[in-house]
Amino acid sequence: MIPILFRVGPITVYSYGLMIALGFLAADIILRREFVRHGYGVELASRLLLVSLVSGLVGSRLYDILENLPTYLADPKLMIFSGSGFVFFGGLIGGILASVVFAGYYGIPWLRLADMAAPALLLGHAIGREGCQLSGDGDWGLPSTLPWAMAYPNAIVGWNSQTVLTLDSSGQLVSGYFPGVRVHPTPVYETILYFLGFVVLWSMRKRLSDKDGQVFYLYLILAGASRFVVEFVRINPRVLLGLSEAQLIAIAMVVVGLVGYTLSYMTSAKNPLPQKAGLTQP
Repeated sequence: MIPILFRVGPITVYSYGLMIALGFLAADIILRREFVRHGYGVELASRLLLVSLVSGLVGSRLYDILENLPTYLADPKLMIFSGSGFVFFGGLIGGILASVVFAGYYGIPWLRLADMAAPALLLGHAIGREGCQLSGDGDWGLPSTLPWAMAYPNAIVGWNSQTVLTLDSSGQLVSGYFPGVRVHPTPVYETILYFLGFVVLWSMRKRLSDKDGQVFYLYLILAGASRFVVEFVRINPRVLLGLSEAQLIAIAMVVVGLVGYTLSYMTSAKNPLPQKAGLTQP
């Protein structure tokens, strides 16, 4: 792993930041194609991506700060100058709130906007997770003896008894460190699952375009299910019924997605929409 790529004076360039940038670049390409397919200009797609980038990073950081407030209060500069400490669910919330404002400002139905953004979001997330892998930001999993388990000796958050954790009998995190310990490379798991989810969304997006929201609802199902599965081997404490906080949020995503998709499908089956005219299908 390579947490820090290089330094230029006081500026540090992190591998995490590079992968986030590559994720947004890939998302921009996908988002532009979807905007054109739905009859909107590519410049609007770039504006949405920029707004989502800023709001997503702010939401992601705020979520992590609230979850780890004592750590940040002890060293406030970490709130800004850190190569780790970004939480996906916080970024998703920030991005959704910004997209609601964006859709209202430009007069785009929000569910249609969400449909256009969903494949890009999954692909960007898949690439961004490799930033966690390269930087070693503590998103790895529980100790494992599987052949593909690995160590993160150069992790940006450290590789020691405070960062290598396991679950005790009550589902709380305790140190799992010992010389030679290896863990589940959960960022790699998530990259694989999110990329597969992107392939599913991208291949089905045209068949699901008869009703706004169907692609987005399917995104919620795929992204939520992926995180729910991986969370079983991630280092997060269990808070309810043997499940982590992230798994409870993931369940909510899947439920909302299933309900929304079912209602949307039933409505579109009763009231089929005419084909949109004058739109190219790349």
